[in-house]
Amino acid sequence: MRLTSLALALLSAGALYYWFAVRGPARDAAVTVVTAATTGAAAEQNPPVAVMVQQSEARRMVDQLVVRGRTVAIRNVSVPAETAGLVISQPLRKGATVKQDEVLCRLDPGARAAQLLEAEAGLAGARVEAEAATTLSRKGFASETTRVARQAQLEAAQARVDLVELDIARLVIRAPFDGLLETDTAEIGSRLGLGDTCATVIDLSSVKVSGYVSEREVDQIGLGHKATARLINGRIIEGTISFISRVSDPATRTYLVEVTLPNQDGRIRDGMTAELRIDLPAEVAHLIRQSALTLDDAGRLGVRLAVEGKARFVEIRIIRDEIDGVWVTGLPDRASVIVVGQEFVRDGRAIAPTILDRAASQ
Repeated sequence: MRLTSLALALLSAGALYYWFAVRGPARDAAVTVVTAATTGAAAEQNPPVAVMVQQSEARRMVDQLVVRGRTVAIRNVSVPAETAGLVISQPLRKGATVKQDEVLCRLDPGARAAQLLEAEAGLAGARVEAEAATTLSRKGFASETTRVARQAQLEAAQARVDLVELDIARLVIRAPFDGLLETDTAEIGSRLGLGDTCATVIDLSSVKVSGYVSEREVDQIGLGHKATARLINGRIIEGTISFISRVSDPATRTYLVEVTLPNQDGRIRDGMTAELRIDLPAEVAHLIRQSALTLDDAGRLGVRLAVEGKARFVEIRIIRDEIDGVWVTGLPDRASVIVVGQEFVRDGRAIAPTILDRAASQ
């Protein structure tokens, strides 16, 4: 019995020795070989992707807001008749230069001279009656009420004289400022009624370019900011912002902006098409190829950078387009931008970058 138990104990000890001392290391070695083989195969299946990289450094740049508009004369007035009458002056032709207070139209006075004589006679009689009433009132022979009534009649008579004189003065229609005649003055023999136009005078000593700015951009500009206007004929003129509307256009939700331009030579005409470029505050940005732009899985616009041998997506904001590329913000001061192959890599993918020289990258 003891021999049987001893034999069983020896057999058990031998089995345990074989399992842990012999088979275990062999199994671990086999697993190690299989793991190494699998890793090597995976590395062969996902080699670094060859890409081309452009080295970029941030620079200060001044962005410009482009606004399309048209020129408007600084002043454009249709000079009206303030009284009725026949025109008795020879007309001035459109295009003529006029000075302030120069006669544009002269109207026939008609019976106004007689009306003035009548008004003046009434004034003289009212003055005599008022003086007599004042004297009698001081001596106690007339009431205070009578004196006040005669004084009121005197003032009314004076008002009638003033009205006739004003009406006579309005028979001569004068230029309100220095400028050019945009229309002929009223023809001799024609009749002008109250409010009818004698002539249209424009002032082109300076002009305004008016355009509309979106509600997102209007807060980036201010009064006095410099602006450059390119006219339809190619002429470029510098000016300043003179007006920014506080109320938006209800249909477009845009704001009126006016830039005043000098025009001493009068070469800028009213109504010309113009393109305004308004300088915005300077920003630090990168100039990169448009072809380098890409989208991530969430649809965000950005570029992929080469960072420590791997690709990394960075979201950017475009602030200006140029022929050579686009100015963007959101990148570090120094960036290695993938310009070829960025569509074939994802974040974290190993890459084999080839750096483009500056001449080739332009």
